[in-house]
Amino acid sequence: MRSHSGLALISLLIPFAMSAPNTTAITQSGQTKYLVYIGTYGKGVYAFRFDSANGGAQPLGMVGAVVNPSWVTSSRDYKHLYAVSELEKVQGAIAAFGIDRKSGTLTALNSEPSGGEAPCHAAVDHTGKVLIVANYVTGGVSSYPIERDGRIGKMASLMTAEGHGPNPARQEGPHAHEVVIATDNKRVYVPDLGLDRIRIYRLDPATAKLTPNDPPYAQEEGGFGPRHIVFSADGKYAYVLNEIKPAVTVFRHNVANGSLELVQTVPTLPHDFSGENTGAEIRLSADGKFLYTSNRGHDSIQIFAVDPGNGAIRMIQTISTQGKTPRGFALDPTGQYLLVGNQDSNNLVLMKVDRNSGNLAPTGKSFDVPSPVDVLFVPAQ
Repeated sequence: MRSHSGLALISLLIPFAMSAPNTTAITQSGQTKYLVYIGTYGKGVYAFRFDSANGGAQPLGMVGAVVNPSWVTSSRDYKHLYAVSELEKVQGAIAAFGIDRKSGTLTALNSEPSGGEAPCHAAVDHTGKVLIVANYVTGGVSSYPIERDGRIGKMASLMTAEGHGPNPARQEGPHAHEVVIATDNKRVYVPDLGLDRIRIYRLDPATAKLTPNDPPYAQEEGGFGPRHIVFSADGKYAYVLNEIKPAVTVFRHNVANGSLELVQTVPTLPHDFSGENTGAEIRLSADGKFLYTSNRGHDSIQIFAVDPGNGAIRMIQTISTQGKTPRGFALDPTGQYLLVGNQDSNNLVLMKVDRNSGNLAPTGKSFDVPSPVDVLFVPAQ
């Protein structure tokens, strides 16, 4: 569900006044007040104030101007925000902003070309010195040094791929969909929807360059279309949500060489559902006990219990997102709430999390946001 804007790069950033960071540290600090940044298909990044003590949310409107910021991420110290500008037919971009953690406003710093069409994901490495971007349409993965002031440096490397999958409509070429950096900061994992592979690269933080790993990828079954991946906290297991095939694939992760060994494949849809559907987002609870995924078409979130002994999962709940096309969602850092963006019904829905069972329950709270597609929590000051 890519956008089709043809705007030139010069229009991506409009100055104005106004991976994921470590959420465990936030939880342990007793933090309850957050800024929530919402990536969208549209004119910019939106924001909310959020209080995890009572689930209160206050809309702040659009706080950063950038075309189609379909994925947003922050620096490790939460001083800067990075947003892709997902454009097709022309080269996309990655934009840097300064974060005012008191007001929630963003200040435009700079932008760099993404090295391909439709950049759809970005991540900051664990040193805070490298930014990595996945370009969906052209399939390349680009890396950049991050300057001391948070600006994005010139591209350091661009890793391309070749080939196709068995689905000619969706897999005519490589489609890098995400970049996830291993806990030890040595490798980068890239689910490639077009090739049915998890591409693996080695990362050199000193130069911000990527090089192929050995092995260079893990192969999934043909036609699955891997989209997003999340690792267990100890790095032993990886969970891949597939976009084309409604399933999660579980892998055992070899930390020594980066390889992935298939453990399990579990459906994400009820057996009696026959409508069109594509997988979207996957998240683990902070304690690693529960796995969450979203389905566009069935318009639901699925909750799985995780077996700590072998990493296997089993579905325990499916719940409506109270909207259409749930693309992105996130658990708040305290683990008490989940926020999901329904792209085609233009609403952000708040759900309550039972941290003992992992189950979700509606709160009745919904907020208007134009085409929300990503959710990012940042601790407020």
